[in-house]
Amino acid sequence: MPGPPLDGLVDDLYYLEGPSPYPRLLLPPMPGAFLIVNLGEPFRIRAGTDDAASEFADGCVVSTPTRALEFAYPPWTRSVGVHLEPWGLAPFVPMSVAELCDRPATLAQVWGRGAVARLREWLDAARDPQAMLSVLEQELLHLRRDVPGLDLVRDASSSIVATGGTVAISDLATAAGVSSTHLTQRFKEIIGVTPKRFARTRRLAATLFEIDFTAPIDWADVAVRAGYFDQAHFGHEFRAFTGLTPTRYVEIRQRFLRENPGHALDSWPLPAD
Repeated sequence: MPGPPLDGLVDDLYYLEGPSPYPRLLLPPMPGAFLIVNLGEPFRIRAGTDDAASEFADGCVVSTPTRALEFAYPPWTRSVGVHLEPWGLAPFVPMSVAELCDRPATLAQVWGRGAVARLREWLDAARDPQAMLSVLEQELLHLRRDVPGLDLVRDASSSIVATGGTVAISDLATAAGVSSTHLTQRFKEIIGVTPKRFARTRRLAATLFEIDFTAPIDWADVAVRAGYFDQAHFGHEFRAFTGLTPTRYVEIRQRFLRENPGHALDSWPLPAD
């Protein structure tokens, strides 16, 4: 965890090295952004409705997605990365985050080839993983810039998260003393999606995190408790965000856990079928 002022923008910094536990990974839309500085062999990402995956050698920047992402990893992976708060990406990129929506970018496209080459050299020269994370933290401090409207979007986003995505967007605008149009514009510039889309993503995320996948699942009950109109509404939202039906999602999860006993599979990442 970084210290101030990054702690209000960053969830965590991490170092990853070792054999990939699975060759492909499906990442359904989640209410957060991330960036990866790749130090190993290239990986590939297929975003949204793209027919083919793109290769990322130096790393990637991913804003809050509205569609599932599919990652293809090399047999051995090595990287450092940053999990960001939903509003946390904007201070580290020189463009509106809306330009990155569902369009993962290479680090060179965002920061420039020379800056990325220097950062990777500094990371490679670091003596251990902790030193590498310190290098990454210092680079983020160097890149950080002030973003107009960041506090507005942070407060509104926090309210959406606190309510599991069920708060009325008009109420957020009224509480902030701005118009819904202004709030939507700032959301798109800073998070990359509208407040309504962000709330839908958060509601689905909160719903999945509450499900016990080791027990029989009553999807109608899940839908009602999460505030969806009915099971059909929940199923439509699930498929729109993940490309899978809820039943198929569970089948893939359970098959992976059977084939990899002892592996703690997180609720969001899912081995691609």
